[in-house]
Amino acid sequence: MAHQLPDLDYDYGELERSIDAQTMELHHSKHHNTYVTKLNDAVGGTELEDKPLEELFPNVSSLPVAVRNNGGGHWNHSMFWQMMSPNGGGKPAGALAESIERDFGSFDQFREEFTQAAVGRFGSGWAWLIKTNKGLEITDTPNQDNPLMDVAAKQGTPLLTIDVWEHAYYLRYQNRRPDYVEAWWDVVNWEEVARRFDAAN
Repeated sequence: MAHQLPDLDYDYGELERSIDAQTMELHHSKHHNTYVTKLNDAVGGTELEDKPLEELFPNVSSLPVAVRNNGGGHWNHSMFWQMMSPNGGGKPAGALAESIERDFGSFDQFREEFTQAAVGRFGSGWAWLIKTNKGLEITDTPNQDNPLMDVAAKQGTPLLTIDVWEHAYYLRYQNRRPDYVEAWWDVVNWEEVARRFDAAN
């Protein structure tokens, strides 16, 4: 198989203070795995089979919809798992923190704007912190789109993301997406976000 479900760096129950173990297990082993299976079905036997998704996204509008939807689903979720850690939460440090303060005024202002993007995303989708040629910006995308795709309203290098599809939070939070987003901040893996920030500079 060209694409595989990634292992997590933590057990399903280790983010319990923010996301329950059953949701994590279903989200990873069922929802994400379905995207992987359907993506492999879509690219199997074609010239796309062995190409990294990052090479496909800039021209995804010219590719089959199944590649856009399932490729995005696989890539977005693979990043999302890395955005969280049992040792997460708090605030970023170093160059990332300095850039956030420069581009948003303060960490608290950044957090408020990112939360608004996540809560305000109509229907299913994602909120993102991205690096652009202007600096750090916040955006959101519908369905399984991401800011690397040519269909994105605002393109850039993803540094931080949250999944706001209902399957990401419904068992514990039902329709209370704001409560889920607020709790999610307690597990954000700022070390991984900083690593991506450094790599994008």
